Amino acid sequence: MTPEEQKNLRLDTDGLATYEFLANNIEDCDNDLDFLLENLTRVDLSGQFIASTARYLHAIDAVKYAAAVNKLVAATIDKDREHKYLPDILSGIYGADYQQHADTLIHHDDNFRRIYKRLFPNPEKL
Repeated sequence: MTPEEQKNLRLDTDGLATYEFLANNIEDCDNDLDFLLENLTRVDLSGQFIASTARYLHAIDAVKYAAAVNKLVAATIDKDREHKYLPDILSGIYGADYQQHADTLIHHDDNFRRIYKRLFPNPEKL
């Protein structure tokens, strides 16, 4: 990433430009991933593009980007106060059948537990 590209992305107002840059340059941006994720988290106040980036990186390579996805999911939980994007995280990261594995996931994945608790605030299993 060039200094000019970094400068332009720092002017991003909602995360779309950062998300698009990452998606369009995924094969060349591993060294810039920390900057991109920090910038995205800084500017995306709703969690929309943070959630999209988490799902995108998970789909590209769940193992390689596991740490980044984990950070992005945690940021989505913090920013998505209206719970617009959390359901997409559940199905996109944990699979369409996440409900069948909810008990296990609640006990083994803090991000899943936090999302599940927000979306289903009174389940007996918590």
